[in-house]
Amino acid sequence: MDPVLSEANAQIRRAKAAGSPVVQSFFDEPTNTATYVVWDVATKKAAIVDSVLDFDAAAGRTKTASADAVIAYVRDQGLTVDWLLETHAHADHLSAAPYLQQALGGQLAIGREIIRVQNVFGKIFNAGTDFERDGSEFDRLFEDGDRFAIGNIDAIALHVPGHTPADMAYAIGDAVFTGDTLFMPDYGTARADFPGGDARQLFRSIRRLMQLPDETRLFLCHDYKAVGRDEYVWETTVGAQRVGNVHVHEGVSEDDFVAMRTSRDATLSMPKLILPSIQVNMRGGHLPEPEANGTRYLKIPLDAL
Repeated sequence: MDPVLSEANAQIRRAKAAGSPVVQSFFDEPTNTATYVVWDVATKKAAIVDSVLDFDAAAGRTKTASADAVIAYVRDQGLTVDWLLETHAHADHLSAAPYLQQALGGQLAIGREIIRVQNVFGKIFNAGTDFERDGSEFDRLFEDGDRFAIGNIDAIALHVPGHTPADMAYAIGDAVFTGDTLFMPDYGTARADFPGGDARQLFRSIRRLMQLPDETRLFLCHDYKAVGRDEYVWETTVGAQRVGNVHVHEGVSEDDFVAMRTSRDATLSMPKLILPSIQVNMRGGHLPEPEANGTRYLKIPLDAL
């Protein structure tokens, strides 16, 4: 086992004995996204994971109802937000991190490989020299194995590339926030066909997560209701994934997974909000700067994706 994963395993076992963090979820059905507030009962310190800014694509309008619900919860519980964590630069929703940061504080963090994503999509959107491609839009760029804390609760960042190069999972106590790397066992795994995505890397990242203790709680970024299931669900365990994930359960080989994922991805349409989402999220959730007329614009590059 790699040393970073050994640290994560030890942390999860300690947390099971000492007390788990509280996790409150907020599910945004229009984008099928789960946002989380995770917090330490002893200190009332908190992190917000993968927030959502409401966006009406047809009208080009943003709203803050989803983020306001998170703010209300944080204030009602008397929490102090230390971290705003992004698992990756999402292609299906806009991040509300700057809005939340203005209201609640906290450091905005993502994986260091966001720089690679910024370089790729900065060219696709012809972002110009005013768009820094160095991750400076974020307060902290995590490397694999970086340690941090939510109050008295230990946390560690795990690099899990494949869906995108920058994907991170955050182990906070005994809770792991996986981003898009995994879906519920009956739905499977994330696509790997975006620029910089890699199905083989995705398989290895998932296998890495599956080396965590079976009882580890996994909190997923999305759910789409698998066939035959009528309710949205976004929490599972490592053990359930290892035994029951329809794409990558134990016994599935790397080559078979890559063949399945590549074939399946070829049939998928682009996410409805990929163009606005990437332009905003590669900037840490900040909208592009206003142009000479005072209006902000999002671009539609033709035949670029």
